[in-house]
Amino acid sequence: MRYISLFTHHKKNDVPPTAAEMAAMGKLIEDGMKAGWLIATEGVQFDHEGVRVHRAEGGEITVTDGPFSEAKEVIGGYALMRAGSKAEVVELCRNFLKVVGEGTCEVHELFDQPAAG
Repeated sequence: MRYISLFTHHKKNDVPPTAAEMAAMGKLIEDGMKAGWLIATEGVQFDHEGVRVHRAEGGEITVTDGPFSEAKEVIGGYALMRAGSKAEVVELCRNFLKVVGEGTCEVHELFDQPAAG
């Protein structure tokens, strides 16, 4: 099964990682890719360049440029993962949080798409 994990952290913690933290994250990513449980991952740049595109039921589409100062938590990154069960993906997220520190991983299973052709 495939899962997406969205990592959020408190805005007050939005400081650049140290060299040691970057090295630990790099090792986790490399190990995850080699082991096959990590499909893709990226950090998210949270700054004034963000934009929200929203449509309320029956309404017009609105566009709001950042910064979004009301946000108490910000998206720090995402990971696409492969795991055999919910328990397994939870353990993968636990290991990630041990490396990254304070934050939350919100995990959702992805729909399996039939193979093309």
